[in-house]
Amino acid sequence: QVQLVESGGGLVQAGGSLRLSCAASGRTFSNYAMGWFRQAPGKEREFVAAIDWSGRGTSYADSVKGRFTVSRDNAKNTVYLQMNSLKPEDTAVYYCAASSTALPTDVKTSYNYGGQGTQVTVSS
Repeated sequence: QVQLVESGGGLVQAGGSLRLSCAASGRTFSNYAMGWFRQAPGKEREFVAAIDWSGRGTSYADSVKGRFTVSRDNAKNTVYLQMNSLKPEDTAVYYCAASSTALPTDVKTSYNYGGQGTQVTVSS
């Protein structure tokens, strides 16, 4: 089992920044790729970003490319999502997830574990 706890969400004005964190416990963190997903009201959960087990491989949704950066610190069992130039359409609950494939996949079904989410609200 892997337990994931997200933090760092909040209310920010358009153009602002937030950094989300996801702390993992349980099985060996470095065995897993980590992903970030988000779900806005009335919409399906969508892929945001992912990072491989080493931190050297990343993947991003087109909608966040150039604005968001995913990173990880295996010594701290934590993955981060730095979000810059935020837009109102980025408003959603953000979830982190762990994939035993160890690759930065955007396929939801590849992820074995997920957190409870943290709310991000971007005002215009």
